[in-house]
Amino acid sequence: MRKWVIPAIFLLSANSIYAQQSGPLTVEKIMRDTRWIGTSPDNVFWGTDNQTIYFSWNPEKQLTDSLYYVNVRNKVPAKTNAADRSLIEARGNGSYNLDKTLLTYSYQGDIFLLEIKTGKVTRLTQTAAIESRPVFSFGGKQIVYQQNRDLYAWDRSTGLITQLTSFITGSQPPAEKADKDRGNTEEKFLKAQQQELLQVVRDRKAKSDAATAFNKAHEPKPLRSLYLSDKRLQETEVSPDGRFVTYRLFKSADARNTIVPDFITSSGYTTDIPARDKVGSPQGAFESFVFDRERDTILPIVTSDLPGIKDRPDYVKDYTKKDSAVTRDVIVSGPYWSDQGTHAIVDIRSQDNKDRWIGLLDAATGKVKSLNRQRDEAWVAGPGIGWSGGGTAMGWIDENTCWYQSEASGYSHLYTTNTGSGETKQLTGGNYEVQQVQLSNDKKYFYIITNEVHPGEKQFYRIGVNGGKAERLTTMQGAHEVSLSPDEKWIAYRYSYSNKPWELYLQPNTPGAKPVQVTTLAQSEEFRSYPWRDPEVITFTARDNQPVYARLYQPDPAKKNGAAVIFVHGAGYLQNAHKWWSSYFREYMFHNLLTDKGFTVLDIDYRGSAGYGRNWRTGIYRHMGGKDLDDEVDGAKYLADKLQVDARRIGIYGGSYGGFMTLMAMFTTPDVFASGAALRSVTDWAHYNHGYTSNILNEPFTDSIAYRRSSPIYFAEGLKGHLLMCHGMVDVNVHFQDIVRLSQRLIELGKNNWELAVFPVEDHGFTTPSSWTDEYKRILLLFERTLL
Repeated sequence: MRKWVIPAIFLLSANSIYAQQSGPLTVEKIMRDTRWIGTSPDNVFWGTDNQTIYFSWNPEKQLTDSLYYVNVRNKVPAKTNAADRSLIEARGNGSYNLDKTLLTYSYQGDIFLLEIKTGKVTRLTQTAAIESRPVFSFGGKQIVYQQNRDLYAWDRSTGLITQLTSFITGSQPPAEKADKDRGNTEEKFLKAQQQELLQVVRDRKAKSDAATAFNKAHEPKPLRSLYLSDKRLQETEVSPDGRFVTYRLFKSADARNTIVPDFITSSGYTTDIPARDKVGSPQGAFESFVFDRERDTILPIVTSDLPGIKDRPDYVKDYTKKDSAVTRDVIVSGPYWSDQGTHAIVDIRSQDNKDRWIGLLDAATGKVKSLNRQRDEAWVAGPGIGWSGGGTAMGWIDENTCWYQSEASGYSHLYTTNTGSGETKQLTGGNYEVQQVQLSNDKKYFYIITNEVHPGEKQFYRIGVNGGKAERLTTMQGAHEVSLSPDEKWIAYRYSYSNKPWELYLQPNTPGAKPVQVTTLAQSEEFRSYPWRDPEVITFTARDNQPVYARLYQPDPAKKNGAAVIFVHGAGYLQNAHKWWSSYFREYMFHNLLTDKGFTVLDIDYRGSAGYGRNWRTGIYRHMGGKDLDDEVDGAKYLADKLQVDARRIGIYGGSYGGFMTLMAMFTTPDVFASGAALRSVTDWAHYNHGYTSNILNEPFTDSIAYRRSSPIYFAEGLKGHLLMCHGMVDVNVHFQDIVRLSQRLIELGKNNWELAVFPVEDHGFTTPSSWTDEYKRILLLFERTLL
């Protein structure tokens, strides 16, 4: 009986539970605690000796990962001592001087200096306060660090510590009057009379004035107070020569935030989780400043003269309202200083994210000269470019030549600009993306990761700083996440393939070098016993003649049942039709299960996905559920026309953006899909967050057309097929309110054949195996019931 079986299970070890599973794939097997799969190394970084690689790993299936290490000589992984881990990680996050002979780091709230060659460690601070973010400055002679919110400098030769900034909350008090004499007019008259008539009074005043002047001339100069008013301090940086301190202030807007009720609590009472605001809510304002320590002045960084700063976006032409030109608000990131501190560049984004400027900052005046303007009527983004919140890759080759990435050609590529002549040079080019960039220590090469070989691969190259042919340094088909040793003689990388989870490899940093696998048998015996499919990465032609990449899972001909399922990945800007181990590994395993049962599965990188350049990325601008959904519908047509799938038996499912797309498919193309499972779905974009949504659809009150045609809730009357909706009740990303509003809409429309499954303890990304299992059992049942 069942009551005797359950206690017996708890007598088994975790490894025994994992090992005892056998037979065909089931949802219950797939959705167990992920430790049944095994473990992959992660968070790879090098030690200061250029010989040791550290990484997180969990081959023993403990509750959490531990820090492991491997040496380039013996290449045998070993677990670090628990007592050493925080120090190793602190040094891994440290900052080198220019020639990499010294490393400074923050450890347990204090600052240390390590001499690489000798291993000598010097403790710089020992205080109750927390010191962090140490860097070399003043020509490498001093180490500047942050204590609370202020900057301090430790002199390497004298050991003296100097406070560089004094940030103060609140506003500067009113200036005191030069004549600070107290009293009324009568008192002032009497004082003047005494000095006019009596020599002794005049002599006393002369002595007092002389003493005051002497003391003022010889007393230390007071540190200027930097008042923050009611703003929050951000991005405090010091120039390499120590003269300039730049900082940014942020004033939050008075926006109404949402709440998410949490019903399953330890207290038994429902609690409210404070959550985000909604798109279109008032946004905060940013200001950036330069504190010139030499002149004791504070100057704002001036952006009002940037070319195009008053340009209006094209979409306003769809509305009759004529807005006068206004200077747009911007966010200034940086500065990024040249090594000697002679020049600095800043990354400036308009807050509507239609413009990006690479600006040359004159720190002595606060003025900015535009070196490069990147305008996108959709939104500025892409590998190495990032969004307004960060993700920028840029720097200096020499004191006059800066480098950065741009989508000017339609794909993110590497560029340089001479700050004197203004000459810009494109170093890489073609229909592929440069996805990561690192400048070599000697500044003669760039190390880059690109998808030039195939959109679904990531390979590592070296290219000269003046361009030319790149040398390929990795060779295996799939993806490589590379970490260079500090001396650049070795590369360590995580590598994976479509059906092979990530493993750690090591090789010399030379073309043609043979990689050595460092972690082996990271996956469990049970996981390795199943013949996981290598899905074919195919292309089909969309209705506008564009090639669409997709992963295709085909069943054995003898098992083929004529039905198909289309999976829609989430995030929008994400890639899943690739040749490496997917972050959607549960879905990958579920697709293997579906294929075992005879389904054909298609996983499409629709319009808006990452990896295919600017036009693909922005193909959803002002109409989510437009070209992206067309790609899914064209994929269904491909299945029917080319793979003998019954067009009447095609289902669709996905989560987050994929859930939104499923709803749009079921509501606006109801004759294409017989059934769909929409998970954690956005149902109305006017209720999602600002940062993501405003880039793609602008704002609800400025571009209502875009929101109305992109939100499933407006099209719910089109539902014909069978719809399953699943949502976590404590989802702080796509709120449970989204699916509740749509459910009420379906009720009022009198729709049938739909159901809602709620998961009381789950956020946007599920964490509980039982919830994963329940959700995917429902999805499998839906497709078996409606497509077979």
